[in-house]
Amino acid sequence: MEFAEFIKTPMVNNVTLRRPFCDPMEGTLCVTGHQLILSSRRDDHEELWLLHSRVDSVEKRLSGAGGTLTLKCKDFVLLQLDIPTAEDCLNVAVSIEQLSNIDDISLKYPFFFRPMFEVLENGWDAFQPEIEFARYKEVSEDWRLSYVNKDFSVCPSYPHAVIVPKTVDDDTVYKAAAFRSGGRFPVFSFFHRESKAVLMRSSQPLTGQSGRRCKEDEKLINSVLGKGRRGYIVDTRAQTVAKMAQSKGGGYEPEAHYPQWRRIHQPIERRQAFHDSLIKMIEASCDSSTSMDKWLSKLESSAWLTHIKDILTTACVVAQCMDKEGTPVLVHGADGTDTTLLVTSLAQLILDKDCRTVSGFEALVEREWVQAGHPFRFRCAKSAYAISKQRQESPVFLLFMDCVWQIWTQFPCSFEFNEDLLIMLVQHVYSSQFGTFLCNNEAERRQQRLRDRTVSLWSYLNRPETMQKYLNPLYDPNPGVVWPSVAPQSLTLWNGLYLRGLINQGPQEEAWQEIKRIREYDKELSSKVSKLRRQLASLTREAVGAGVILPSPHDAANDAKAH
Repeated sequence: MEFAEFIKTPMVNNVTLRRPFCDPMEGTLCVTGHQLILSSRRDDHEELWLLHSRVDSVEKRLSGAGGTLTLKCKDFVLLQLDIPTAEDCLNVAVSIEQLSNIDDISLKYPFFFRPMFEVLENGWDAFQPEIEFARYKEVSEDWRLSYVNKDFSVCPSYPHAVIVPKTVDDDTVYKAAAFRSGGRFPVFSFFHRESKAVLMRSSQPLTGQSGRRCKEDEKLINSVLGKGRRGYIVDTRAQTVAKMAQSKGGGYEPEAHYPQWRRIHQPIERRQAFHDSLIKMIEASCDSSTSMDKWLSKLESSAWLTHIKDILTTACVVAQCMDKEGTPVLVHGADGTDTTLLVTSLAQLILDKDCRTVSGFEALVEREWVQAGHPFRFRCAKSAYAISKQRQESPVFLLFMDCVWQIWTQFPCSFEFNEDLLIMLVQHVYSSQFGTFLCNNEAERRQQRLRDRTVSLWSYLNRPETMQKYLNPLYDPNPGVVWPSVAPQSLTLWNGLYLRGLINQGPQEEAWQEIKRIREYDKELSSKVSKLRRQLASLTREAVGAGVILPSPHDAANDAKAH
């Protein structure tokens, strides 16, 4: 298939771009296989490069001889193109609609992208399971790396290597996987160094209506418990939902077979509800004509902030079990690829200071989302503006980013990164020149040879000149646990992401630049003071060594008073 067959009009002159809080830009519009490129006629340095995959929907409006296209992007950016002729307007619209909906993954832009920067560190190697396991030297006596899934036959959505208890052999793991939905058997997720508690994740057990039992699964889970110890199983489904799943072959761990584990149901809505909620929230956010009371009512009825509250509450429950009681926790919902990952990743962010650094947060996203098998290709195919709904679509990762932002706003000095990093990740999840978030799991990425054919986002982000844009000038490392508030007044709408078209972010950006300037000046001043103190100490030592009697600070003060 050639891209040219979708491009009705490759170039249009005298096109005007209109963006919120920016002056209109007039220039020449070029439609390529992967991008819209608008070059300004007045300023050669002003250009728009927009990936077709970033566009969620196109709205056409013809007026007189010309027309207007409103491009609604998956990352909630709105762009307006005024095109001089109706024919060109319709042709460009059709081209964008077709090019933005090509489903063949091998035709995605990351396979054609050639970086203009030097790759200092290969991001594909940065967070491999072997490297991450080496970080937890404290658990090496009790846990091991297993390659039982090296060919992805045991669990198609797990990585090639997983961390399992040392006392459990691969045959036991193999049999336990057959007892879990999608083969997602319980695996190591996180070790809390302060309390020595372990966090695991899996999918639901396939107990079914007959109450099927799997002794290998019981052995795997119980092997993380010491003698006389107990653990918690946190199920992200309501108890009624879990029982309904049992009638369809799924289920939950019965107390009779897991007596050392206490099951807690912390209900989080299913992923299908998240998409409807996002659409309602964006509709409410874009409606600037209503009164404040009606706007707040619409926002509340969307239930978006309610989902955030439920997710953060469950993550806090898991973190509390591990931190306060020192007990191991197993988290699962139904499939273990959505709400499970939301909870385990946020619990780590709450407990572990390393996850609040840039590299630690990258590792968290890679470990708990990319390698853990969150189906990015299905979930992030479309966003809030799409005309058609896809069955597998859901803004699960967007909810994770929003929850991180909520914690970030409550503890702004505890994170090494700024808000821009979160927004950048949202953008790249939905549309990117990098291959990091392509496909649904590692098996698919290997099949597509992403490592050899595309560039990792981490290769770009970890370059010093790039990293500077995403550092938080207020960062003050906090070794403790951060407990977010889930009270209604503590959770707010993410203006910097959802309301960029309605609220000018310029003043806030200027304020952050000023904070950054002040902090840099403060560091420079502190460095000079330290240098002067070292010089003074050195001169004092030389004077004493030469036999010079120096006045004491008290004598010097008296002399100053006398004069």
